[in-house]
Amino acid sequence: MKVRFGVSVGLGVPPADLSGTVDRLEDAGIDSLWFSELLYTPAVDPFIGMAFALARTTQLKVGTSVAVLPGRHPVLVAKQLASLAALAPSRVLPVFGLRSAVPAERELFEVPTGQRAAVFDESLALLRTVLHDHNVTFTGAFFSVRDVEILPKPVKPLDIWLGGSSPAGYQRVGTYADGWLGSFLTPTEAGGAVAAIRAAAGAAGRAVPEDHYGINIAVGDGALPQQALDAIRRQRPDVDPSELVATDWSQLHRQIDGYLEAGLTKFVIRPAGGSGGADFIDEFVREMLPRQN
Repeated sequence: MKVRFGVSVGLGVPPADLSGTVDRLEDAGIDSLWFSELLYTPAVDPFIGMAFALARTTQLKVGTSVAVLPGRHPVLVAKQLASLAALAPSRVLPVFGLRSAVPAERELFEVPTGQRAAVFDESLALLRTVLHDHNVTFTGAFFSVRDVEILPKPVKPLDIWLGGSSPAGYQRVGTYADGWLGSFLTPTEAGGAVAAIRAAAGAAGRAVPEDHYGINIAVGDGALPQQALDAIRRQRPDVDPSELVATDWSQLHRQIDGYLEAGLTKFVIRPAGGSGGADFIDEFVREMLPRQN
């Protein structure tokens, strides 16, 4: 199975420096660049960032890690994805999630009270249908469309990946998605997620490809900033932060060994609270590219 490593710059690269970062990633032969949805920050919007990066490159893949789907109309999202895929075939990697990780941003993705999970499920069903089928008529609890035609159809069908780290999330991946990108999970927990997703997919009469399981991991430069530690403890107060992020590249390698053993093959690496600039990219190239197959 193909083991691949991508870079998430997060807040580490200001918009003014993004062009240089994209060019550096392309020149180094790095597999992919990932944009997080962080609305109330200087970070570039994921869809804008993807379009910008794709326009400057010919090999680099781009993805969202992750974008919120409930609260967006899935037909409009399908048109955005289809447009990107037409401009850069086989280089668009959409990953969607249930809600923003930032509580202050959640009000921007409005759905009926208590219905977010149901809206997500229906959004995924409609998104996948209009990306693949012609003249779609769809009537659901939240969306109704008639004779929808999203063109051009991707030359290669787009894989839709999901985030999530709960039993309901794993069920959703198995039922609707083509892959999973986790975060803030130990290798043992990630292995349990893979098993749960496979079981859910089997129950739904489908299969998630064996090499479509991945995780987002942060790495420090010898020490983890207090801000990063505090954020991890808010997310997972039950786990020692050192099990979820790597203090340095040596620890990252050990964690990756554990994730590989658990069945994961795709990795999005981000700097832990530091810059995602030239020094980070140089370290990434030295440490990660030799591990690709």
